[in-house]
Amino acid sequence: MNDTPPLRRGWTTGCCAAAAARAAYGALLTGEFTDPVTVRLPRGQTPSFALAVHALYEQAGEPMAMAGVIKDAGDDPDATHGVLVRASVRALAGGSGLVFRAGPGVGTVTRPGLPVPVGEPAINPVPRRMILEALQEVASRTDGHHQLDLEVTLAIDDGERIAAETLNPRLGILGGLSVLGTTGVVIPFSCSAWIHSIHRGIDVARARGLSHVAGSTGSTSEAAVQQLYALEESALIEMGDFVGGMLKYLRAHPVPRVTIAGGIAKMAKLGQGMLDVHSRRGGVDLAALAELARTRGGSDALVAAIAEANSGLDAFEQAAAGGIALGDAIAEAALASAARVVRQSGMALEVCVFDRQGHCVGRSGWQTC
Repeated sequence: MNDTPPLRRGWTTGCCAAAAARAAYGALLTGEFTDPVTVRLPRGQTPSFALAVHALYEQAGEPMAMAGVIKDAGDDPDATHGVLVRASVRALAGGSGLVFRAGPGVGTVTRPGLPVPVGEPAINPVPRRMILEALQEVASRTDGHHQLDLEVTLAIDDGERIAAETLNPRLGILGGLSVLGTTGVVIPFSCSAWIHSIHRGIDVARARGLSHVAGSTGSTSEAAVQQLYALEESALIEMGDFVGGMLKYLRAHPVPRVTIAGGIAKMAKLGQGMLDVHSRRGGVDLAALAELARTRGGSDALVAAIAEANSGLDAFEQAAAGGIALGDAIAEAALASAARVVRQSGMALEVCVFDRQGHCVGRSGWQTC
């Protein structure tokens, strides 16, 4: 019997920002702050957050509201655990829509190839949607006809210093941290705990007699591969970055068919021989992607541009703009790396590459190992 308590989950910066924005907007409309404030996450959870700071004030004669919550990352060794995430809200002229601004400690995107355009605050798409939905709910409860013509400025105390220790500067995110999170929940990072959960997932699939399982690197690729094959929940293995951890266990505990599903950058790294595709293990080898483009007929100019790209996604998009589809080549290279791990297992293996929207942009054939 294992008496070790489960690792405590936490909340993403995007979740905290949505809660802070909701509290600030509610106070802007009513003059009172809701404390604690509740926010709805993409998967339906409704956590509540105590406000660490809040204020109603005027700036250049315009009313504004600010609220902030402390990020609790649970048992994850997150560099942003304990930071204060603030949201300031003010009304804009009719027709302005929802405008995001980067306050102190939140970065600005300066290079292409990231989920938000150059010049925008580094607030990723899902946190933006969470904030929008939180504000819409406030508006509907306070005034069903209230228009969301608002400026929301996010700030993270000490964010610029913390960001210097991350990959943000290398990616061209300057001035602070990114506001991240696809589910709102931080799953504690622990190699042994995560790999243990992978093993248990495989055990369950085998016990149910499933003939096909899919390991995915994240929620987008998981949803996409599930839809692609109409897989039941028990067939979905949350391998995260631990591709090698999943494959090594499958080599000893095989199932007939295995699909590896992931994003462009992570599958590119797998193709380059990395079995742990977390960013701390290294970045995408852009020179290798450039050579893949050359083998697909890319011009010398395109190959040179890809070798100097800002990120794996930027390289992929440059190749597409040049008429070269790298997806299948990335999938085939990833398959070759994975197949070496499970050789002589008798399993059939494939790799599917998905973009951030869940579209399949590359696919290998099936290979029996």
